[in-house]
Amino acid sequence: MRRSFFILGTLALLAAGCTGKKEAGKAPAEYKTLTVTRSDQTLESRYAASLEGQQMVEIRPQVTGTITRICFEEGDNVRKGQTLFILDQIPYTAALEVAQANKKSAEAQLSTAKLTAESNQMLFDKEVISAYELQTSKNALAAAEAAYAQAEAQVTTARNNLSYTVIKSPVDGVAGMIPYRVGALVSSSITSPLVTVSDDSHVYAYFSLSENQILEYIRQAGSQEAFLRDMPDVGLIMSDGEEYPAKGRIDAVSGIVDQSTGSVRMRAKYPNKGRLLRSGGTATVVVPTDIKDCIVIPQTATYEIQERVFAFKVEEGKAVSAPVKVFKLNNGSDYVVESGLEEGDIIIAEGAGLVREGTPIKVAGE
Repeated sequence: MRRSFFILGTLALLAAGCTGKKEAGKAPAEYKTLTVTRSDQTLESRYAASLEGQQMVEIRPQVTGTITRICFEEGDNVRKGQTLFILDQIPYTAALEVAQANKKSAEAQLSTAKLTAESNQMLFDKEVISAYELQTSKNALAAAEAAYAQAEAQVTTARNNLSYTVIKSPVDGVAGMIPYRVGALVSSSITSPLVTVSDDSHVYAYFSLSENQILEYIRQAGSQEAFLRDMPDVGLIMSDGEEYPAKGRIDAVSGIVDQSTGSVRMRAKYPNKGRLLRSGGTATVVVPTDIKDCIVIPQTATYEIQERVFAFKVEEGKAVSAPVKVFKLNNGSDYVVESGLEEGDIIIAEGAGLVREGTPIKVAGE
């Protein structure tokens, strides 16, 4: 029995010794690495955006009436002051004629009241009539003047109502779709506008940045005014993935933080000569950030622990973790390193999150 235990123990020691030799002789893992360098970089941050024409006007009637004529086609370029719709004018023409007749009647009554008041004044001066009769004639004159003013206002209202039956475009732009046809009864309370005219000679792209991002942009510039003034032109990627040929400018930053998202709304303005951009569309705003003499590493070369960023240097053939401070703005794929790495350092370029401290590293290509 003792001989059996001795043999088993000997075998176990031999096995352990063999295992130790295998571990000691394990080949270093091969990882893609890069050598840290300094250069001037332009980071391009991309933000989803919605597009709107610089002016979009809903055309609605100001009076009730039946559409008798539509003077344009859907999608037409329309000019400011161009007639778009004509409503039935007959009832409003009649109302204007009635108002004008009432004005003439009021004018005649006013003239009579003036003559009566002047006559009574002469009779009162000669002590023919009493002060009561004089005052009564003056009151009648005042009532006639008020009636005339009211009739004059009714003429103005009737004339305006008649003019509202001819509906014109208040701006230059492109007409949208028309939900109504000739014969439709419309009023100022209709749910859908008669048509929407969009001035899209320039198009606004609305997008949002986090509060921290906009603070960093403004901090780098020194002030919001300097940020808007000195910000480089911004690009645009259209919904089909193609780059828009013209650059735009960021011209407005909201002064309010959206409490539900923690974001700040911004606006970039783009020329739209070729009418490629349409109000209501979507795109991606490309915001460049120029940084001089900096270190840029891929985000795949880093990992995070408790909101701190680390990279792995390769020192004496082993992985050594190094905390790095990164610029708050990034393009989603790279980091600008402010401290923690020096030019000439060799770091693991991919899969840093899978590496362990002290892991033997074979530099790819060696």
